[in-house]
Amino acid sequence: MKYVKVDWDPELHGFRTDARAYVAALPEFRDALPEGARAFASEAGHYDYTSERCVKDLELADIALPTTTMGRAGTASVTYRPNRWKHSAGLRIEYTGVTHFSVDYEASIDWMEAITVLLDETLPHEDGVVHRTELTDAMITVRCADLTATWVAVP
Repeated sequence: MKYVKVDWDPELHGFRTDARAYVAALPEFRDALPEGARAFASEAGHYDYTSERCVKDLELADIALPTTTMGRAGTASVTYRPNRWKHSAGLRIEYTGVTHFSVDYEASIDWMEAITVLLDETLPHEDGVVHRTELTDAMITVRCADLTATWVAVP
């Protein structure tokens, strides 16, 4: 990720995360983000670890891969369950006009019950937006025209 920092700290036996550089830079490129991505990246609480609307600690629940029709960019979605200690709702992100979707996965943390969100970053891109989500064992990268993030009840 360009601004958000996520690093494993062997002394802590956990991750150090820092979104301050992203939050500081966001006003410079916020208006270049498509409407849905701009609303999601700017949402109050998005990077406030004490907020129910913070993405940190959400648990990966489902990935619906992009579909294409007649060579046109398709749609995809990623759904996250709430962390029972922090969130009252889960999060569903729907991506439209998907031109790239990847999950780089490396099972390296075998002591966690779920794959969880560490942090994410939403940046303008020539396709519209690139959204990267760093998870405990993976990185999800999506380039698309726009995204819609909705807080929902997830079983």
